[in-house]
Amino acid sequence: MPRETITTSEAPSSPLYSQAVRAGNHIYVSGTVGVDISTGKLAGESIQEQTHQALANCETILKAAGSGLNDLVEIGVLLARPEDFAGFNEEYARWFPSDPPARYVAKLGVELPGILISIRATAVTA
Repeated sequence: MPRETITTSEAPSSPLYSQAVRAGNHIYVSGTVGVDISTGKLAGESIQEQTHQALANCETILKAAGSGLNDLVEIGVLLARPEDFAGFNEEYARWFPSDPPARYVAKLGVELPGILISIRATAVTA
C-alpha cells in the first residue's frame, strides 16, 4: 500500500516526523500540541486553550489531507497533568457534542516546557 506524507504550513511541524501520513483510506495525524502557528507560541496557559488549539491544528492537518473531524475514528490524548482531565473534557465536549470518536487519555511521559497536551488522531475516509 503506498504511503503519502501530508504537510501543511498552517499547523505546527517538525523535521523529525510527518504531520500526518495517509495509507489507503486511513489518515494518521501525529501528536499535535496547542501551538498557534500565527504566533509560534502556545495558545495559552490553560488546558482549555491548549486543547482548543491542538484540536484546531488536528483539524487543519486533516483538511490538508482532504478530510475532517467527521472522519475521525480514534483520538489519543496525552496530558502533562492528570488534574487537567476535567478541563480537557470541558473543551473536548465542545468539539464533539455527539457521536465522538473512540478515545484514550494517558499521562504525557516527557516534560516539555509549558506543553499541557498532545493529541494524535486517526481518520478513515471513503
